[in-house]
Amino acid sequence: MNIGKRSGLVALALLLLFTTSCKKDNVDPVSPVGDTQYSSINSWVYGEMADAYFWSGSMPAQATLDPTANPADYFEKLIYKRATVDRFSGITDDVTALQKEFNGVSKIFGIQYQIAAPNQSASNVGLYLSYVVKGSPAELAGLKRGDIITKVDGQLLTTANYATLLRNSDTHSFTLGTLDGTTLVSDDLKTFSITKAEVNENPVGFSTIIDKSKYGKKIGYLVYTQFVPGTDASPKAYDDQLRKVFGEFKAQGVNELVLDLRFNGGGYISSAETLASLIGKNISASKVFYKEQWNENYTAILKKQNGANALDHNFLAEPNNIGSQLDRVFVLTSQGTASASELVINGLRPYMNLYTVGDHTYGKNLFGTLVSDEQKRWNWGIYVMLGQTANANNESDYGTASGIAANYQVDDTVIPYRSFGDDNETLFNKVLNVMGVPVGPNARLGVTAQVKPIASEFLKDNLQISDKRMIKEF
Repeated sequence: MNIGKRSGLVALALLLLFTTSCKKDNVDPVSPVGDTQYSSINSWVYGEMADAYFWSGSMPAQATLDPTANPADYFEKLIYKRATVDRFSGITDDVTALQKEFNGVSKIFGIQYQIAAPNQSASNVGLYLSYVVKGSPAELAGLKRGDIITKVDGQLLTTANYATLLRNSDTHSFTLGTLDGTTLVSDDLKTFSITKAEVNENPVGFSTIIDKSKYGKKIGYLVYTQFVPGTDASPKAYDDQLRKVFGEFKAQGVNELVLDLRFNGGGYISSAETLASLIGKNISASKVFYKEQWNENYTAILKKQNGANALDHNFLAEPNNIGSQLDRVFVLTSQGTASASELVINGLRPYMNLYTVGDHTYGKNLFGTLVSDEQKRWNWGIYVMLGQTANANNESDYGTASGIAANYQVDDTVIPYRSFGDDNETLFNKVLNVMGVPVGPNARLGVTAQVKPIASEFLKDNLQISDKRMIKEF
C-alpha cells in the first residue's frame, strides 16, 4: 500500500490525519476482467498487501503464486486465517461504488428487518421492520419501524421462497400485514411499490429526551446507525448534528444516556472519536481513547517519526460533552453491532460504567483502509486490515465471533417492534428496569408474540448483512 509514499507519512509524519472507520465487512463480490490484466492487477495487489497488511509476515512468497489467477482467488491466497482471524479484508472490481458505500451513500430501499417465522414449525415468514432509513424510498412510501412485510411482488413469503423473492432487484412491491397469534395476515390494501434510490444516510436516526423526573431521571436517547462524519458537500454535517444533539442533552440536564447501536455496523474512526468524546466521563484531549497496533514495518516507522506514544489516540475536546452529568451509559447492542461501535464501547469502559443491553456484538477489533490504484489503470480495489485496536487499559479481547458479551442479555424478537424510546420497547424496557424506573403492570400489554428468527442479525434490503468496517483514510 506504500502508506509512506501515498500520505507523506515518512516525510511529513505530523500530517498523519487518519480518518478511520470500523465496520463489519462484506466487500462486494468481484466479476471477471480480461486475463491480460490479471498479472498486473495481482502484482499490484501483492505489493499493497506486502507493504501494510497487518499479517504481511505470514503471506506466501510472491513467486509461489499464479500471477494469472483471477484477482479474487489470488487475493484469498494472501489472507491470514480467513475463517477465524482476518474475516474482513476483501477485494472488489468496483472500488468507486464501494468508496461511496464507505461514505454512507448507497442505492437502497431503506429497510432493515428481522426475517422470522411466527413459531418453530411455521413455513410462512415475515420481514419485521426494525429500522427505516430517514429520507429513503421506503420511508417516503410510508413504511416505518414495527411494520411487517408479508408479501413481496404479490407472493406470500415462506421459508422456501423468501431468498428467491428478495434477490437483487431495484424494484419490489411490498405488502404489509399483521401477526395474529401464530398466523401472518396480509392486507392487500397496504401494498407499496418501491424502487431503490441513491441515499445519503444520516446516521443520527433518532434522538429524544425522555422525562422520568418523578424518579430522578432525565434520559437522553440516541439511535446512531453508522459512523460517517458528513457528505461530500458538507464533510462534517453529521458529526456537527451529533454535537447539536448532545448540546441539547447537556442544556436539558440529561443524567442518563441510552445509546442505541443495534443497527450500527461501524464507520469512520473520526466519528467514533467524536461520539466517545461527547460521552466520556472525566476525559480530556490528553486522555487515551484507543491505541493501535500495526505490522512491524509501520510500527517502527510511526514510532520513529512521532515517538513512543505515536500509536495512542486521544479523546477530542468537545464542549458539549455530558460525561459530568452521567454516572453510567447504557448501550443497546445486537450481533450486528460492530467495529467502530465496539471501539466506542471498549474505549469508554476505562473511564465510566458502561452496560450493554441486548445481544453480544459482532466481534471486530481490526481497522483497515480502502486502497485503489493511484494510476487508475483499473477499478479494482482492496479493503486491507492494517492493525488492531485496544483501549487505554490495553484491553482488546473481543475480536472473535463472540464479540462483547451483553451485560443484560435480552432477546430482541418480541413483536411488534415498538417505537424507539417507548416504555414497552423490549430493550429500553430492560434499561428502565435496571434504572429503577417503574413502567407499570401493563408495560408488556400489546406484545403479540416472540418470533423465531432465521438470521442471527438484522438484514437490509435484498437480504444484505450490514457492512462492518473500521477504516483509516490517508
